[in-house]
Amino acid sequence: MSTHVFDFDYEKAVQEFRLEIPEKYNFGGEIDRYSDANPDKTAIIWENEAGETRRITYGDLKALSNRIANGLHRLGICRGDKVIVLVPRVIEAYAIYLALNKMGAVIMPGSEMLRAKDIEYRADHAQAKAVIALGNVRSEVDSIRHKCKSLQFFVLLDGAAEGWISMEELIRDADTVWQVVDTDANELAFLSYTSGTTGGPKGVQHVHAWPYAHLAISATYWFDVREDDIAWATASPGWAKWVWSPFVSILGKGGTAFVYHGRFSANKYLEFLEKYPISLLCATPTEYRMMAKVKDLEQYKLRALRSACSAGEPLNREVIETFQRVFNVRVRDGYGQTENSLLVGTFSGMKMKPGSMGRPAPGIRIAIIDEEGKELPVGEVGDIAVHKDTAVLFRGYLHDPERTGKAFRGEWYVTGDQGRWDEEGYIWFEGRADDIIISSGYTIGPFEVEDALVKHPAVAECAAVASPDPERGHIVKAFVVLRQPEFASETLVSELQEHVKKLTAPYKYPREIEFVDSLPKTTSGKIRRVELRMREKERKMG
Repeated sequence: MSTHVFDFDYEKAVQEFRLEIPEKYNFGGEIDRYSDANPDKTAIIWENEAGETRRITYGDLKALSNRIANGLHRLGICRGDKVIVLVPRVIEAYAIYLALNKMGAVIMPGSEMLRAKDIEYRADHAQAKAVIALGNVRSEVDSIRHKCKSLQFFVLLDGAAEGWISMEELIRDADTVWQVVDTDANELAFLSYTSGTTGGPKGVQHVHAWPYAHLAISATYWFDVREDDIAWATASPGWAKWVWSPFVSILGKGGTAFVYHGRFSANKYLEFLEKYPISLLCATPTEYRMMAKVKDLEQYKLRALRSACSAGEPLNREVIETFQRVFNVRVRDGYGQTENSLLVGTFSGMKMKPGSMGRPAPGIRIAIIDEEGKELPVGEVGDIAVHKDTAVLFRGYLHDPERTGKAFRGEWYVTGDQGRWDEEGYIWFEGRADDIIISSGYTIGPFEVEDALVKHPAVAECAAVASPDPERGHIVKAFVVLRQPEFASETLVSELQEHVKKLTAPYKYPREIEFVDSLPKTTSGKIRRVELRMREKERKMG
């Protein structure tokens, strides 16, 4: 376990930061060592929407993950095999990830909200060997399993079903002892899929060294996890942010993770923060915005909360001020991507500039560059870029050298976001350089929405863009050209929305649909989404 920097001096931390990644590293093995020294310490506190609760110690988490590793190995999962994991916020998610990590298998995080088309694409693209899923995703997997020749094993976390092996059966007589695979630091460990503006989702490759670097940087300086903390990071398994905070940061620092498995409710979140001695909170801007709007917010006494972080999109100044005034807690912004980790943030103990992204994390070299890859001076807007030698940077997009190459400009990885420096070394976000939509912390590619919409017989063509929204930051809005314009109606809007929900993950559906006669295009015929975005921005924000 890396040490915590209690008296944080940003300038000193940047100057003194050193990172020497070992040749061999396995995050699961590190958690085993901590479990051996602290077997009775609570690792996870879990509660669901019905009020049912569970707890698991580090010692029991090690034993459970070892049983899963032995069961999967006996099934036929080996080092280097790719496994799609489709489970929600349950304790078993932690044990499954640890087991696969300790086996040297490659974890493919996936939301339980993924639909058949999403799962099929990932399985075929990565040549995945197995799927571990909760029952609510089983029908989606069953509908495509005959198409995916690489898939051999199907494990069901809850219950039993034809063609699936139950997790209970898999681990029934499995040994609680497992020899952790001595993985190379540069060996593939995580394969996360992220939306692109064109084509299918991109397979982002992270190696075993990634958790090591993430613990030394983000978990230490930004999330600020200590061993005596009960930390709540609200991200769900299936997202890179879950790997960042609930999984790697909290367990890797020896903290206790609080997990809520249920639908979001601002009042419910505040009740949990009052009920449990939760000292760290990491949530999305949408969740903070909704909590800040709760009537009689002052009635909640968050006695243990000492630190709060926000990530996914810029956080409103008024929300930061509300939490400072009511709870005397600064909500600190952070910025990163699936392709990296936390890059820029307002770190614990650092001067806060509400509205800014903060400053580059220790060990992270950031630049604002122009189209030629040259660094820009203070005040000039350009592309936010990360040096190619940064330890937390991904190792390219799987089977996609073209898109990998396009992501780099000289010695810089280009994030796709634009910003500018100020005189004190803070970065201010100016907007997306491409058409990616970020809504309530979800990253959504317009292509995925458009591809689903045009499959409806009524749609001739369409374009999906981000439309400003006071609660979600942005929502997906679709501009649709109908084959028969006279059929435009609110009923058809609802039908198209349901159609998209069935073909792709429900969070991607267009919350607004506008029927139009034509779409703005370039001379070469490409849709000018930027024009539609600007139209929405002017309409909603004046």
